[in-house]
Amino acid sequence: MLSLIPAVGQPGSLSRREWLRRSAYASFAAATPVVSHAVDAVADSPLSHPATAKQCIYIFLCGGPSQPDLWDLKPEAPAGVRSVFDAIDTTAPGIRFGSLIPQVARHADKLALIRSLTHDNNDHNFAIARSLLGQLPERPGEVHASRDDHPGLGGLLHKVLGPLNESPAWVVLPRPFTTYSPPYKGQSAGFLGPAWDPITLNKEAKGSLTEAPVQLDSIRLPEGVDGTRLAQRMRLARSVGGDGFPGPDAKLPGISSASAPILRMESAYSDAVDLITTSAARLAFDLDREPDRIRDRYGRNEYGQSFLLARRLIEAGVRTVNIFWTFFDTKGCQFNLWDNHGVANDVCGIDGQITGVQQLTHQYCTPSFDRSFSAMLEDLHERGLLDETLVAVAGEFGRTPKINAYNGRDHWAHCYTQLLAGGGVRGGQVYGASDRQGAYVKDNPVTPDDFAATILHAFGLSPETAVHTPTGRPTRITTGTPVTAIF
Repeated sequence: MLSLIPAVGQPGSLSRREWLRRSAYASFAAATPVVSHAVDAVADSPLSHPATAKQCIYIFLCGGPSQPDLWDLKPEAPAGVRSVFDAIDTTAPGIRFGSLIPQVARHADKLALIRSLTHDNNDHNFAIARSLLGQLPERPGEVHASRDDHPGLGGLLHKVLGPLNESPAWVVLPRPFTTYSPPYKGQSAGFLGPAWDPITLNKEAKGSLTEAPVQLDSIRLPEGVDGTRLAQRMRLARSVGGDGFPGPDAKLPGISSASAPILRMESAYSDAVDLITTSAARLAFDLDREPDRIRDRYGRNEYGQSFLLARRLIEAGVRTVNIFWTFFDTKGCQFNLWDNHGVANDVCGIDGQITGVQQLTHQYCTPSFDRSFSAMLEDLHERGLLDETLVAVAGEFGRTPKINAYNGRDHWAHCYTQLLAGGGVRGGQVYGASDRQGAYVKDNPVTPDDFAATILHAFGLSPETAVHTPTGRPTRITTGTPVTAIF
């Protein structure tokens, strides 16, 4: 009998994964989120313009990095405002950084600094949710991930553009970002569904400055099971359960709505097996394959390992990698290190007061960032990966121009700096400007929504590109306006 889909395993046939994907889609097109474009819903491609990026590394410095001490120094400002750290020259003429990050300064020619980020909420929770989500949450006050959220950037890129190869499309390192709470919004695929969620490593929340491994334990075979034994188990499973497909005589569409969960489970199972058995993806997670000198260059802590692993995952074809930078001591106490107010009391085993300057100069902060971030930029550039890999460095807000009583700075969302590199972005440039004391935006304000739209723009996607909710409602991928001048 004529079959519209060739038999699996025959010449010209679809792969197991592709059969499952198409079958599920055929039966549930009305209920499954799909992609369209507001201008041309039947366009052959979702791209509205040529893409300059294929992959993305999104680094989030949790707590609010101090732009007056790192990227936007005001050496002419009065005492109490200007940084206590010297301004140093960089490889980009006319751009100076704080002396805290001399190694990153040597890569300023690769960086675009947006010095005019701004929004209106100095609360960590709200600002984190908005920044990671790339837009205001639908329900004010709800900041933690929910299944009906707008999708995070990694989920959107996965859904609209698909994976690059057999590697996972989205990976979160070293663990989802929380503050003794559920993960914040922007770290899931939201209403797109769990099939588009990231793979998360979930490194134990302790020992950020130790060599405790950053690894994906779930792809490691159990003790006593090697590749040969796994293959035997898979053959046995197939002999008992069959291929899981209708035969060539099946009628199409011949899959009932009750079959959707089964198909999706089979697809997820197939993806999991592929991740374990496909060498390119599996080996990318194995940092032991890196030379000691490279691991030393990145830093022997969870920050350095995460940045090195991000580079390896990009090489393996992962489309989006998130890195969340926070600190846990050896007992699991979390310290919001980029939030450099300074503290008057004991915190995470630190006896007594610690100043904001001490926070910034501790090994868990700028020294490790300077080492790890510069190593990754250098590595991506030397391996020819930076041209098509967009690297973003963000926080939920910045710090006050005024230095406080603990020699630190407080929350400041009115004007701060974020970075982009690679992926078609012109390096060695500054976009936007703050006023003389770095308090408010002087030129070209950019919201977190615009920053997210700029990332999507690099992938050839316009704000009008839409994904559909499970009820069929079209939703723009971003509410922001991309900063196209930096490309």
